[in-house]
Amino acid sequence: MAAIYSGIHLKLKSPQTPWEDKLKLARFAWISSQCLLPNKEQVLLDWSTHALTGWYSHKVEFSQNVLEGLWCYLDDVLRSRKLRSLLGQGKTISLRLNMAQLLLDRLRECACAGSGQSVCVTTLLSVCQGILSSPALSSIFTTKYELMVDLLAKFCSLACRELQQPSLTGALPAHMKSELEMTESVASEDEPMTEAPQNQPNSDSDPTRSEPVAESPPDQPETNESRPQEKESLRSGHTFEVLLQVLSCYLSVQRQQANPNRVFTMVSNHLIQPVVLLRHLLTSGERTLSHTHLRLRQQLCRDIRVKIDSVLQLALFSPEHLASYKEELLPSKEDSSKRGPGGMKGLLKPVGAVLDKLSDKGYCEPSMHYAVKSNAFTLLFKFFLENYGRGGEEEKRMLCFYFLTRLISALDVGLDGPPVSAVIPPEQSSPPAASCSPESWSLALLAVEALLSQALSADIYNVAADRIRHGEVQLKFYTALAQMLFNQAQPSIPAWYRCLKVLLGLNHLILEPDLDQVLSLAWVDTECMETRVQRARQLMVCSLLQTYTKLRQLPRFFSELLSIICRPALDDLRPPLLFEGVSASLRTCLLDTPPSHGLEICSSVLENIRRYILPDLVKEGSKEEKMEVERQEGGDDTGEKEGDKTDGERGDAALKLFSLSQLLHAVFFSLKTLDNASPLPLVRQTHSLMEEMWHVVKDLLQLVSVEKKATRVGIETDTGLIKKKSRKSIKNTDHRESKNASDSQSGVMWKQKTQEAALLLRYTWVEVDTLFHIHCSKYTSQESAQTASASVLSHIESLVSGEIFAASLQPSCSPVSFLLLKLLTLQQMKKVMLDTPLLSQPSTAALLSRAAHFILAREELDVSLDGEQVWDGQIGSVNASSYLVAHWYLVTSNLPLIAPYLTGEDVGCMADVLVSSLLGRQTGGGKDQLPGCLSVSHISSQLIQSPILVELPPLFSATVRSLTKRITGVLMATSAPQVGPMLLKLQEVGLPEKGAAVNQLEGDADQTPPAVKKSEAIVEQILRSSKTGEVSVVLSDTQTKELLDLFQIATNLNPDGMNSEDLSCLFLLLCFILSSTSSQPDRATKGPSNPGGDAVFLGRLLRLLTSLLEGRNFQSVLKLIHGSSLLQAAVSSLLVHSNSGRFHSTSSPDRLDLIKAVQVFIRSLVQFIIIRNSSVRLNLEQFTSYLTSNEVAKKQMAVTPASKPAEAPILGKPEAEVSIFSIHLLLASLTSFSQAMTSNLGRSKQMDQTLTQMIARTTAALGPAIEAILQPQPVSQNANQPAGVLGQAFLVKVVTIMLHCEMSSLSVESENKPSGAQPALTHMTLYRGFCQQILKEISSAPRPMDFLVSSLRFLSAFYQAVGGTGREKEEEEEGEEEKKRRKEADELYSQILQCVYRLLAAPWLSQKDGCEVEPAVEELLRHLVERSTTGQLHLVLLVIREGLDTGKLRAGNYREVLSAVIIVKLLSCCHLPEPCSKALWLIAPQLLSAMVFLVRSSSQDVSLTLPFTVPTVTSMTSLLRQGAGRISSPHHVTQVLGALQLVPLDRLTPPVYHAAFLAVHEALFAIIQCHPQVMLDAAPSFLNVFYRLVASIMQEGRQKGDCDSGADSDVYLQCSRLAERMYSHIAATAESFTTLSAFMVAQYVTELQKVTLRPDIKQHLTEGIYRILDLCMEQDIKFLTAGLQMGVREVFSELYSSYTHYHKTQRQGEDKYTA
Repeated sequence: MAAIYSGIHLKLKSPQTPWEDKLKLARFAWISSQCLLPNKEQVLLDWSTHALTGWYSHKVEFSQNVLEGLWCYLDDVLRSRKLRSLLGQGKTISLRLNMAQLLLDRLRECACAGSGQSVCVTTLLSVCQGILSSPALSSIFTTKYELMVDLLAKFCSLACRELQQPSLTGALPAHMKSELEMTESVASEDEPMTEAPQNQPNSDSDPTRSEPVAESPPDQPETNESRPQEKESLRSGHTFEVLLQVLSCYLSVQRQQANPNRVFTMVSNHLIQPVVLLRHLLTSGERTLSHTHLRLRQQLCRDIRVKIDSVLQLALFSPEHLASYKEELLPSKEDSSKRGPGGMKGLLKPVGAVLDKLSDKGYCEPSMHYAVKSNAFTLLFKFFLENYGRGGEEEKRMLCFYFLTRLISALDVGLDGPPVSAVIPPEQSSPPAASCSPESWSLALLAVEALLSQALSADIYNVAADRIRHGEVQLKFYTALAQMLFNQAQPSIPAWYRCLKVLLGLNHLILEPDLDQVLSLAWVDTECMETRVQRARQLMVCSLLQTYTKLRQLPRFFSELLSIICRPALDDLRPPLLFEGVSASLRTCLLDTPPSHGLEICSSVLENIRRYILPDLVKEGSKEEKMEVERQEGGDDTGEKEGDKTDGERGDAALKLFSLSQLLHAVFFSLKTLDNASPLPLVRQTHSLMEEMWHVVKDLLQLVSVEKKATRVGIETDTGLIKKKSRKSIKNTDHRESKNASDSQSGVMWKQKTQEAALLLRYTWVEVDTLFHIHCSKYTSQESAQTASASVLSHIESLVSGEIFAASLQPSCSPVSFLLLKLLTLQQMKKVMLDTPLLSQPSTAALLSRAAHFILAREELDVSLDGEQVWDGQIGSVNASSYLVAHWYLVTSNLPLIAPYLTGEDVGCMADVLVSSLLGRQTGGGKDQLPGCLSVSHISSQLIQSPILVELPPLFSATVRSLTKRITGVLMATSAPQVGPMLLKLQEVGLPEKGAAVNQLEGDADQTPPAVKKSEAIVEQILRSSKTGEVSVVLSDTQTKELLDLFQIATNLNPDGMNSEDLSCLFLLLCFILSSTSSQPDRATKGPSNPGGDAVFLGRLLRLLTSLLEGRNFQSVLKLIHGSSLLQAAVSSLLVHSNSGRFHSTSSPDRLDLIKAVQVFIRSLVQFIIIRNSSVRLNLEQFTSYLTSNEVAKKQMAVTPASKPAEAPILGKPEAEVSIFSIHLLLASLTSFSQAMTSNLGRSKQMDQTLTQMIARTTAALGPAIEAILQPQPVSQNANQPAGVLGQAFLVKVVTIMLHCEMSSLSVESENKPSGAQPALTHMTLYRGFCQQILKEISSAPRPMDFLVSSLRFLSAFYQAVGGTGREKEEEEEGEEEKKRRKEADELYSQILQCVYRLLAAPWLSQKDGCEVEPAVEELLRHLVERSTTGQLHLVLLVIREGLDTGKLRAGNYREVLSAVIIVKLLSCCHLPEPCSKALWLIAPQLLSAMVFLVRSSSQDVSLTLPFTVPTVTSMTSLLRQGAGRISSPHHVTQVLGALQLVPLDRLTPPVYHAAFLAVHEALFAIIQCHPQVMLDAAPSFLNVFYRLVASIMQEGRQKGDCDSGADSDVYLQCSRLAERMYSHIAATAESFTTLSAFMVAQYVTELQKVTLRPDIKQHLTEGIYRILDLCMEQDIKFLTAGLQMGVREVFSELYSSYTHYHKTQRQGEDKYTA
């Protein structure tokens, strides 16, 4: 046979053989073992590559099918296992060198969209992948660096083409297009920082980038278009996988190159353009559907980007290129001394080469060129900083700065980089290039912001060094950049604000010369109200406030701000000056400002009002009077024009006045109040300021009064003029009327603003004056001196009756004025309440009631809400839309003051508004509320959850009655004739009219209110429904949703605040809904109805009933209906619903939630009956009889195999599922009932007797039911078994409760009977079967968590039943039965121990699941070892010894080691018998040593930190804590400190860092608390470990800009609290650390000098180090002052001065009162 095939080689070479036959022979020769050819594999490879090169070089000719076949053949050969095996065995097989060029040519064809492709791209990619997978074959590329560069460039071009293909998104299905739009919208919301739109290429504009599409035959159906697109997406996904392989191969080749200049040249000339374009496309389209359609995984994109970053960073910024960068970037005078003779041998201008390549517009579409370039600049600067900016050397900082200037200049923002010695002045800077379109401005500002942020983080700007050594070159550049930002202001782009914020962070002097422009453009005159712009603007303004607060220059800052406000406005209406974020920042800053500065700011505001605002208003007022006279005398239109100008100027002045008033209000309300400790000069300054403000308020009040008179005169004059000039032409009359209307509108506007400002200043003055007068006895009120005779009551009378000046403009009174009038009235009410004699006057109560009614304004609350209005909490932002929110906030926040003076109608109205607004919130009105904003529903939600509502019984009762009325209204809307009269009677009895007085019922036990007695009708209906199963009310889906919303509101109410009548009425009504209602879907509603079904509705209803059980007046309900009747009504109604198929469409989790709700309700009500001793025997016996009755048993056994096979329903059918749920419900009811009774055993002998009888009956019913369910169902009745439907976890819980109940009953019986034989368990066979099945299944495969926990608890209970008896007897006294039991217990002990070890070592048990399982494992171990013998403990120790093996950890099997570590931790917490305890603590040092070695080994692998290292440290901590006084040798404790020194704390994610930090801290705490004798010698080691914690939290807690908030920041804040706590513990054990206190302080200030901490973290660390400074002696302070380095010494001086000022004086004051 071999001879037959030996001629194949000749046939392959023969020109007479057809190419189709040659291809078949070649395939046969490759796979056949009978074909004998010398070096066959190499021959066949050479033949195929020779044939391909011959075809492409036109030396041979064959068909296209043969060409494709040759490529496929080559691909099959390269990917075959046979070739891989031969190469692995070391056989030499190679490809022809010209094959590399052939592949590159084909890749170029694929990358060019317009060229025809001679081969399938998928096959070509597969061939490349096969070649690159083998080092021997890939040598055709790797041996020549230029070929690898060309290969990578071709693949990058191909990948870019795939990402830019229009066909992938052009013919998408409709649902995928909608998904794309939704994904893009989500991406835009998730990335607020990237507000610039990423310009995707437009396929229609560039015909060269579209592939030729072959016309499909007419008979081809259109539905098959998705198949080629699916193949295209598969091929595209394969492209990127091969690209990643090419990148990896290229990186290895690049690292092997000996000439870095050559690498730089190749990358900058050939690679940088395609790779940055590819990286941009991968980054910008990461969340779009194109990636999903191309089957691109996020991890694959991330890996490609990482490889691209490595290519660029290693090639462009290697250490060898540093001299070249210095040559190009640094000025010659700074580098002349450092440049050696070989300095010119490197690259020539590397920065220019890179920037020229990136600025070239030929490598990508023009629409995306700027985005690619700007993103590449930020990336390059990041690499430059990482490679050349580290080390802190000044020269490197300047090098990075000059590179930054080149990058910003290349962004075409109109700013040239600095020359060698100076920066181009701002006035000489060139204008922006034409390419910087408005769209590019957004990209440019994003890039500038990113570059500046990186420069700020890298700390390349040293202000002192720049000023002293470099002529402020950096300051000049940044100032020029800021000037450019002002000249080309883009206030509609968030990045513009962020650029200014970063410049401010670099140095406040950069923006100092243009502070007026900053305040004008970024705060006062900005107009864009977009959310992202508002947030960026807010952060910018807050940064300004914080900066000038730190500089102690806040008064000068406000002086500039006031000058901006007072100059003429650019528009008619300026935006609000203060918003929530700025107000909060202003409050914080003013608290950190000296009081004199705050008063200076207020004085400046008042001075500007008096100097610039009031004269304009008064001056224009006199002019207006003259014009009125001219108008009366019949003047011409000149007077009207002057009037327009006058009103406009007065309107501008009024707007400025209101802005200044708002600012003054915010400043005054943020200042620290005066008190008796305030210095007298400060009090005098404050008094003078308040006097000045009083005069301003008087002037404004007088001005408004004058306008009141002028308005009345004007009205009369206009009426007279109309009469006189009625004979004029109609045209002139119409013109005058329209003109007068506009004039009157502008006049009313400025009068409104003036009035608002006057009221705001008046309210501010009254509030602040009262506060100063209360807290500071040295302060005398100006009002008391001026209006001593006036009474506070007269002020209230004038405000309530409308006699104050605001009533003159009542028709046009603004919402702000109304709100301020209410605030003034409230303030006067407070004054009255503080004056006890005045409060006791007869007329005061009536006047206070009128004032409260005026503040509440019931007619305003009755207005319906059109949508959900919001308010940001600022008085200046109150308008017609947000007034209702502000009004409701005013009322609810002052309820304790006004509630006692409200009538019943007022209280009822408030309750209705409260419930209505909460219902609006439930229906989705408040879901899109902005953070920091208030709404009516949000305020109501806060009120109903606060304890204040409970303290107001009338309002609380009215709220409950309003809820009850609404629930009754929903039920009455169902048109149920049989219950309509009953509900109507309930509504009449339980809900009085609004005008009736609201009385509080205390729930007296001896007296039942008459209204409650009349509730017998609803009780009768509940009892009738529970017996007959009759449904009286049918609810629609809409009504069910309304009831659910009302249930949610009732759940938030505190049941302890309900009186007897309200609680009884509400509870019985809810019980009626449970027992007498059903549901049906709405016919008019289309789509899914009531998601979650009836199970969700009934579950929430049962949870609400359970919460009402906790009310202190619930006993009144049991006076109307027995507790057993309530229990029976709940269970029977659910059984009726189940049997009627109501839960058929409900999902399994919702049904499980319903079962849990039933169980909680039963347990709570039974617990209440037993504790309150409410007819215990009667209630429990009735409910037990019901659950164990024959009728219920028949229902329960309906689906069990005990019934006849022909009659039993088939599982999986609806009736079977209904019956299964009934069984589930009955079993859950029985178990929860039994559990509640078992938990109350031991109260009294009589009670125990009753409970044991009931428990015996319920257990007797549970046993047969479980056994029947566990019996296998006949095969003829289909697949599912009842046990499988109910769930393993549920059945295990039921059997566990049965076992507990039996054991508890037997324990009580054995105590009451004389000593004798131990009674046996009734269902022991069932328990044994469960135990064996659990031991088989618990660790064999992944199991649900609830099954694992319930199984461990069952094993614990079962071992307690088996092994916990008979231990008292001696072995010689034991009978055969006892020996048999002991043997069974020993076997069970060993089985359980091995089972626990296997479970904890299971690879499928995650760390989270392990934490959930640990409590159950600990309970099981506690029962195992609490009475164990030394032999049984020896088994445990053997398991631990086998697990604590470092070899297993090194082999990668850390789960087995972790299992032993967890067992050690749990075992140390268990109470052992005395012999076992001695044995355990005798070997505890060996366990510690073993775990120390494990920690040292695992610390080398950072990935094991969370899953292994942290649990091991926690286990050591448990041993140390429990071993206090038992571990005698200090050496082992010192070993633990050595292991803690190695726990990783660097480069960890926040959750892992927190876990590691907490574990190390707790270990240190255990050592210092439980082993103080060790600290005498191990204090240095202890402090070294603690210093690692402090240094790490100072690194992680440094300021990072916008990243300082969120969940991750809370992690570091918690760690700083732990560090502060440890400092306090160290200070408490001063005898061990006295000599080392100075060393600790030196370490702290050395680390503090390196970073800028977040304020909250710094606060905790500073408080901690204060405790250490308490230990320092005077010589220690002198030593630190003299011995620390220069920069560190300043930090210590500042720390010690703050310690002396704040902490030391306080401590000395406390020491005076310390014995």
